[in-house]
Amino acid sequence: MNLLVPSATDDGGFHGPSLDEFFPPAILFAGTPFEINRIMLIRIAVLALILLLFWLGTRKMSIIPGRGQSIVEMLLEFIRKNIAEDTLGKKDGTRFLPILTAMFITIVTMNLTGVIPGVNIAGSAVIGLPLVLALISYVAFIYAGIKKHPGAFFKNSLFPSGVPWPLYLVVTPIELISTFILRPITLALRLLMNMIAGHMLLVLCFSATQFFLFSMGGLWGLFSVGTFAFGFAFTLFELLVAVLQAYVFTLLTAVYIQLALVDEH
Repeated sequence: MNLLVPSATDDGGFHGPSLDEFFPPAILFAGTPFEINRIMLIRIAVLALILLLFWLGTRKMSIIPGRGQSIVEMLLEFIRKNIAEDTLGKKDGTRFLPILTAMFITIVTMNLTGVIPGVNIAGSAVIGLPLVLALISYVAFIYAGIKKHPGAFFKNSLFPSGVPWPLYLVVTPIELISTFILRPITLALRLLMNMIAGHMLLVLCFSATQFFLFSMGGLWGLFSVGTFAFGFAFTLFELLVAVLQAYVFTLLTAVYIQLALVDEH
């Protein structure tokens, strides 16, 4: 089903996108915990594509890399230098590089499906995937803190040193909410809302293009030029947002891990 089509109704009027598009009907295993719909199929296909591309790019490793190996190495080097080591340093960056790499690649590929013709919706545009990724980030943050500062991580996070004890009545609840509750929520919602907003804008522009060109006709068709131009511009913008959101999500995960490792804990 192509989502870049306005809703078909008998009155012939224009109907823009709705949130129903993020809850497509079940294709397999309806009504069970293993229900598969169109978005789940996109996620499964993206996962298979990631595995295939990395297998093709690494199956014949050599000192003088071929095209596929070069692309894989450039991607991994970007994540290692610009996210892991820049934030965590060489030692800790190497330790947490696998999780940061998997996170970045998963998010960017899931995001990019939102601008692929015939797919037209991001695999990260439904709360399940952003929430799972945020929980992974949260667990990595807690693990890093406990591993580095066993017995003192939670205490020093909730009761920072140098604060007069009466102020802990205010500081401790704020630290609890901001550090241990809001972080995973904001991570998930930031990614989710950006993907939802991008999808809605693209559907609106291209639906309006089809409506003016084919439903209204005549001079109204001239408006389709403007809506198509906006849709094309938003498509390019969404490509940037898809990569940027993957970078921000992964970078914030690295920052949270770094905060858990600092000596104040």
